[in-house]
Amino acid sequence: MIRVLLADDQTLVRAGFRMIIDAQLDMEVVGEAADGVEVVEEARRSRPDVVLMDIRMPNLDGIGATRRLVADGSESRIVMLTTFDVDEYVYEAMKAGASGFLLKTAPPHQLASAIRDAAAGETLIAPAITRRLVEEFVSRPRPAVDGPPELAALTAREVEVLRFVAQGLSNAEVAKELFVSEATAKTHVARILMKLGLRDRVQAVVLAYESGLVRPGD
Repeated sequence: MIRVLLADDQTLVRAGFRMIIDAQLDMEVVGEAADGVEVVEEARRSRPDVVLMDIRMPNLDGIGATRRLVADGSESRIVMLTTFDVDEYVYEAMKAGASGFLLKTAPPHQLASAIRDAAAGETLIAPAITRRLVEEFVSRPRPAVDGPPELAALTAREVEVLRFVAQGLSNAEVAKELFVSEATAKTHVARILMKLGLRDRVQAVVLAYESGLVRPGD
């Protein structure tokens, strides 16, 4: 059973998500929170598998709450609730440790699917998020060509895989590009995260852009 924590300052929004989740046979709501401080406290108590986290909340926003959960060593997967076209905090949420993003207006089946994917360790990076990330770096100074020293630990194939991940490709799509099995692609991604000391694919995307490994327009 997938344990879900709902974090949103709007009671009606939480109620709507609860109805959708309660209708699923493989998941349950183990707690609710109306602000970031409550999220941290509730997550420590209920230890959810997935936290649906609104970015904009009073007292402590979703980004701050995510940072605290990650600092606590929480293994909960955090899916940020947002609107891609207006939310300027997407990049900060990615850096904070969010595992994915979901539109508040997403249909019920998409919400349930996102929760399952997050619980399984998958990362939800929609093309809109990739575009937002590109926009974030368009105006930044170009970093040194060599990038951070951690990248030196990667093999040539792993660097190639990281480039694909940064462009928003799934394991299946990476496998297709490299003419390997999906399991092999997944193994490459896992090794990249381990070598770079990263929490998940989202942080790998951030590092790839910050280091200059992938540049806007690639």
